[in-house]
Amino acid sequence: MKTTWIEALPDLGLAFGETAWMVGWSFVLTVLLGTLAGVALRLTAPDGLTPNRWFYGIFGAVVNLARSLPFLILMIALLSFTRFVVGTAYGPTAAIVPLTVGAIPFFARVVEAALREVAPGKLEAAQVMGASTRQIVTKVLLPESLPGLIAGATLTLVTLIGYSTMAGAIGGGGVGDFAIRYGYQRFNTPVLLMAVVVLIVLVQVIQSLGDAVVRSLNHRR
Repeated sequence: MKTTWIEALPDLGLAFGETAWMVGWSFVLTVLLGTLAGVALRLTAPDGLTPNRWFYGIFGAVVNLARSLPFLILMIALLSFTRFVVGTAYGPTAAIVPLTVGAIPFFARVVEAALREVAPGKLEAAQVMGASTRQIVTKVLLPESLPGLIAGATLTLVTLIGYSTMAGAIGGGGVGDFAIRYGYQRFNTPVLLMAVVVLIVLVQVIQSLGDAVVRSLNHRR
């Protein structure tokens, strides 16, 4: 007998918790490491504060290469590395590794683009006042680009949710795994649709909250 959508609710709750676990941790790590990478790209760009043609060219190429890899292929390629880092290649905790590795290059470019939008005049004013590169980054670049950074972080979080569903295809757990096992493999359309609706609602809530924060910041400016 097929499992009804009501009977599947407890399992869906567990799957949602797994998705929140893997997406939450990978998002935090992505924002931290991706911001550092994005700042490094902006500073060393030809028009940056500390231009370095070799570093920008090589590091930028690595970031672009990582961005071009389909996530499912990246996840499979990182199985050995994931097992080395967390002790297993399967499950929600293991999925954090490829999710983070896949999202960092994307967010790094988002950060670089947001920092590029800061008016050059503000950077020049800070330099004239004797501010160091670190002070310019922490007190001018990042604060001035905050709306763009939050918009990019929201987009990254939504992307991670999509990645997490693909992780479920090879044992990553979460709502994607639930949809495959209880819906697709059992030809149970109502359960499959329920999982899809949960993901749609989750994405809409996150996007709406992110947009609201960006509007609030722009209004204050």
